[in-house]
Amino acid sequence: MSLRCLDSLRRVSWPADRLDVVLVDNASADGVVALVRDGYPEVTVLEAGDNLGFAGGCNLAMRDLAGVDHVALLNNDAVAEPGWLGPLVRAVESDPSVGAASSKVLFADRFLEVEITTEADKDWRGDGRGVGVRVSGARVGGEDVWRRAQLVDGFWGPEYGRRSEPHYQWSRDAAALRVPVKPSADGCQLRLAADRPKTVMLRSGDGCVEVRVTAEPAWYQAPLEGTPFDVVNSAGSMIVARRRGGLRGTDRGYLEREDGRYAEPVEVFAWSGASVLLSKAYLASVGLFDERFFLYYEDTDLAWRGRLRGWRYLYAPDSVVRHVHSATSVEGSRLAVHFGERNRLLTLARNAPPKLAAAAVGRHLLVTVAYARRDLLSPVLRGRAPRPEAVLRRLRAFFAFLRLLPPILGDRRRTRRNRRMSDADVVRWLDRPDREAGREGQHRLKGSIV
Repeated sequence: MSLRCLDSLRRVSWPADRLDVVLVDNASADGVVALVRDGYPEVTVLEAGDNLGFAGGCNLAMRDLAGVDHVALLNNDAVAEPGWLGPLVRAVESDPSVGAASSKVLFADRFLEVEITTEADKDWRGDGRGVGVRVSGARVGGEDVWRRAQLVDGFWGPEYGRRSEPHYQWSRDAAALRVPVKPSADGCQLRLAADRPKTVMLRSGDGCVEVRVTAEPAWYQAPLEGTPFDVVNSAGSMIVARRRGGLRGTDRGYLEREDGRYAEPVEVFAWSGASVLLSKAYLASVGLFDERFFLYYEDTDLAWRGRLRGWRYLYAPDSVVRHVHSATSVEGSRLAVHFGERNRLLTLARNAPPKLAAAAVGRHLLVTVAYARRDLLSPVLRGRAPRPEAVLRRLRAFFAFLRLLPPILGDRRRTRRNRRMSDADVVRWLDRPDREAGREGQHRLKGSIV
């Protein structure tokens, strides 16, 4: 993916003598470094020698900023449009208080939506959920697209099962998922199962089929009709307060259709590291990424630290990139879940108002107990095999958080001594109306008890 990214930078509308391109190699084994050295002489390659994660890799490139005005970060799995850089520079230079400008990030694929409708059952789980079918795979044109599918509405969140269904989600009585499509795509296949045989309706556009799903996972043909559409990955970043203690960072506009609603430049609470321009003055004031984070939430943490020091961030919609989401670390994988949840708690412990930070930690423990009841206690009481994976992942993340908590609390004290943004101001950002702060990443959060 790095080569497509570098090719796009060659086409960026910006004077070549004012653009230094640096590729950080985090001990990759795919031979890209040799290809870049041979075919991209204008690119400076920094070899880390070890996998430093997103945080450490970026810091390696940002430690020496002599002669640099600004620093642009672009994921290696992103492709920039020719007009990508200019709007970011204009946004950052529009006001001395602006420390960063964030791009409009679209998913690389275009999508069509499939609706799943069936009867929901409430039975042996003992958690009060009404569940329809398990969805554990998707194929388009014979290609496995499950990693890139988007479960946007009516699902209960990731679960982990046997080898034939290592990752799946239960639907409710009505659910919708999106699959990436090609021009030649003629329908798709979904891998479905249920606790008992049941009839399931699969709809897409004007197409509709009825299938009979059984307890054994199997592939079922589904229609794919309509005009493929773009989907927003990020229009800046924000902090969302969901339920009691359910505080988390999310991408503004995540999983919403690209229909023009994010066409206006606005101030955002935070920026996304997938594509952002950082001013040199901002980095000198706030510092670099916290390398203990390794990956995930390192951008939210750095943005929040800057907010507390009085820095502002803008969203520049005319700066557009296309991004293969979670191409390096698969979303829902053990690594992604571990660092995502651990670092969410670390970010809140360092930056959030005290009551909100404490509530988030308590919420994590309560949700873990709920998972234990659902996946361990309830199956055992009903003579079924327990499913410990989700509970173990959450416990590992929590104990890893506890190990880093003492130094993070020390950082918190130093951050709060120098802050210019009050806790009340932070809370006001959480309570901003949708027209100012986006729709709170509703699809990403809907249906999840996390």
